[in-house]
Amino acid sequence: MRLRQLVIATSEMDLLADSICDLFELKRTFSDPELIVFGLQNVLIPLGDTFLELVTPVKENTSAERFLKKKGGDGGYMVIVDSVNLEIERKRLETVEMDIVWHENRESNGIHGQSLHLHPKQVGGAILSIDNMMPSSSWLWAGTEWEKDINKSLVSHLSGVNICTPNPDNLISNWEKALGKKKSIFGDWIDLGKSNINFVINTQSKSEYVSAFQIQALKKSYIEKRAESRGFLRANNIHLGGVDFLLFDESKLS
Repeated sequence: MRLRQLVIATSEMDLLADSICDLFELKRTFSDPELIVFGLQNVLIPLGDTFLELVTPVKENTSAERFLKKKGGDGGYMVIVDSVNLEIERKRLETVEMDIVWHENRESNGIHGQSLHLHPKQVGGAILSIDNMMPSSSWLWAGTEWEKDINKSLVSHLSGVNICTPNPDNLISNWEKALGKKKSIFGDWIDLGKSNINFVINTQSKSEYVSAFQIQALKKSYIEKRAESRGFLRANNIHLGGVDFLLFDESKLS
């Protein structure tokens, strides 16, 4: 299991997509017409074989519209992980009494994609989707030609997400059940191999929310200078779409 896609709900999708692509030298790759079933439009932006998705409501009384009104602006909306065997995950979720509120099952151009959306109130912090692709290297939610739009000149991939909470023990327990994995013995995060779900204590807020996306950067200082010149820094962090983009130097991993 690994982190594959992070989602921002926004009221200005095109403007935000332009800003993200310009800052990180990325490209839009796909908009999924199937999302109209949720009253949404979207755009996918690849970072290697991981993805940023921006969604915007186009119908009234959608979950994304309610999220934007409650939050008072853009914000981290959804976390999508890629699993090896979705049937095993489904049975495990049933055993731990985690409710599945949506099951997507789609085939196109030789690719079979499935997803299980878990009940948001049973998880907390974000909508969680556990997905599976066959073949495993594909990602149908980004179409079938996303690889041509990859640009790793500045960043390589998404490596984590930070979720703030006033009650980390309760939230971590929910995510452990949802993912079938225990938190690290070294701190408040769940290790997903080359990615992680990180839990941050915030006693100043009663709500649970996505506060930051973690990105592996090839030119960290250069990106930070670009962000400053564009007015995207807030408290020394890159801030776009209601979340901080935390850069981790890729060279320090080698």
